[in-house]
Amino acid sequence: MENNGAVKSSHNPFDIFVAGARKGFHIAIHNLMPNVVMAYVLAEVLNLLGIMPFLGQLFAPVMGLFGLPGEAITVLLTAWLSSSAGTGVAVSLLTKGVLTGADVTILAPAIFLMGSQLQYMGRLLGVADVPKKYWPLLMLVSVINAAIAMFVMRLFV
Repeated sequence: MENNGAVKSSHNPFDIFVAGARKGFHIAIHNLMPNVVMAYVLAEVLNLLGIMPFLGQLFAPVMGLFGLPGEAITVLLTAWLSSSAGTGVAVSLLTKGVLTGADVTILAPAIFLMGSQLQYMGRLLGVADVPKKYWPLLMLVSVINAAIAMFVMRLFV
């Protein structure tokens, strides 16, 4: 609704809801969905190339500390790139039977505690002028928090 060139905002709850739903749909389709699809493709490529079993064996001792199979490391590595990608890989491994519901429950807090760090380095730390010498420490704190969360979740699952 235009009034002399100015846009008039509506206070009608229905209009507000519809505008918010449109924005949410836009975010889901243009931001989240590509990451989730990329995660499914990544998990499938790792399987087809035989890398997933190799990673499973290589990281089994470390992931075993959390009661997880070694392949769960792929969830954490992709989560470091994008939380939605980590979630996508977790769901992919769950549907293939590599992970159980309990495994995903243990991984869930870690996905969001250390998720998207690569994206946040430039978007947040760079914009906030945080000196680059502190970036590794900030990233490490998130990884340590994720490890603590997985230990705690293991106690409850």
